[in-house]
Amino acid sequence: MAIEILYFAWVREAVGCDGETISPPETVIVVADLLDWLSARSEAHGRALADRGRLRVAIDQGFAALDAPISGAREIAIFPPVTGG
Repeated sequence: MAIEILYFAWVREAVGCDGETISPPETVIVVADLLDWLSARSEAHGRALADRGRLRVAIDQGFAALDAPISGAREIAIFPPVTGG
């Protein structure tokens, strides 16, 4: 299953790209598994995704928790918490 991963703001800068298409292994079931798997892809990914408290995730444009299943997802966005004024 191919999933489009999108990175925004400082996460994009830390990873070094704005997105990638991935096919995670079957053992990657929920968002937390995905973040763990992505973190192991490179040192840059590891640094960018290390502090889960500083990250938010959206699956197909809807906010998702770390325990949300990724099965069937076409797009997963990873970004810092949004603040407004």
